[in-house]
Amino acid sequence: MAQAKGPLDGMKVIELAHIMAGPVCGMMLADMGADVIKVEKPDGDDTRRFLPPDINGESAAYMMMNRNKRGIVLDLKSEDGKAVLRRMLETADVVIENYRMGTMEKLGLGYEELKAVNPGLIYCEISGFGRTGPYANRGGFDLIAQGMSGLMSITGEGPGRPPVKSGAPVSDITAGILGALGCAAAYARKLQTGEGQKVDTSLFEAGITHTYWQSAIAFATGASPGPLGSAHPLNAPYQAFQTADGWINLGAANQKNWERMLAVIGAEELASDPRFANNHGRMQNLPALEEILNGHFSQRSSAEWLTQLEEAGVPAGPVLDISEMHEDPQTLSREMVVETEHPTAGRVKAIGLPIKFSDTPGGVTRPAPLLGEHTAEVLREAGYDAAEIDRMLGSGAVRSAKAG
Repeated sequence: MAQAKGPLDGMKVIELAHIMAGPVCGMMLADMGADVIKVEKPDGDDTRRFLPPDINGESAAYMMMNRNKRGIVLDLKSEDGKAVLRRMLETADVVIENYRMGTMEKLGLGYEELKAVNPGLIYCEISGFGRTGPYANRGGFDLIAQGMSGLMSITGEGPGRPPVKSGAPVSDITAGILGALGCAAAYARKLQTGEGQKVDTSLFEAGITHTYWQSAIAFATGASPGPLGSAHPLNAPYQAFQTADGWINLGAANQKNWERMLAVIGAEELASDPRFANNHGRMQNLPALEEILNGHFSQRSSAEWLTQLEEAGVPAGPVLDISEMHEDPQTLSREMVVETEHPTAGRVKAIGLPIKFSDTPGGVTRPAPLLGEHTAEVLREAGYDAAEIDRMLGSGAVRSAKAG
């Protein structure tokens, strides 16, 4: 299946990554048109075993993270496997890896070794804490990164409650997006100079980037802000409120929207209440404000409030669950739910490309590969003949889906 032309058409990427952060990076590049070849170990990426759920035996998690990629299996403990990878990297634009520090060097595939034969190689490393600093040798997981980056200290219902991580693995996903951004930036430079470079980011730094507002507060005041539930640390009212049949989010923080919202709920008297006269007062008296507004919003349904708030020009929206989000007309119109035809799972839905390009749209056109689905194809492109491929299949240095 041909990949839609995207802005990164012509970029060749070798993905030596597993689970999430590295695969997100490769997925983003693939969605934007890069030819991403995913290199898996003989038993495959660990997400192939993230079961349930599955679709006809195929891991839903694996298929979500690895669409648009071609797949090859190499045993990097074998000399043939390392030789194949080395040959592939000699002509690659980008390699993505999220191994423990020093692993690639032990394989003889560290940046300095590869740079000597491919000066234009962009070497993207996504790790737990980055390749420098006192934690460089530590492994990294999203939960650990969310805790150490400060995210868990600002997530949750409020003081005295247990620490809560974001429901989504935001440090994993964001690290992958930062890696893709770094690769694209380095590729732009390579097109000008012919030179590659290292791109180094981490789950830890990805988590830190989500603390911009709270870090601004801490830098300015010397005090670390804590969790506020759905509320905003700088503006009010900007949070979820309970209605007669559910919850809505309300963004009425600036003065005009505050006054418009008061007219909608029939509480114009609050405009002259000195506690709520301006944003500073509303933040200082947030618990009292929440109690008053919840009393009003609880009188009608979410749909009624949302209709009236929209008519008044007040930013508001429902709190959707995941399935409701998938069915939302804006989600569908923006092609954020797409389908591919998988050889064993059949029609499979995935999340679409969140960046739209007017001339080079990219998109999702290829399902996630079967384990070793493109091994022979990629080896032929690398210059191996049929006899060499058969020999390596026989030795187990490589694996093909057809060979089992």
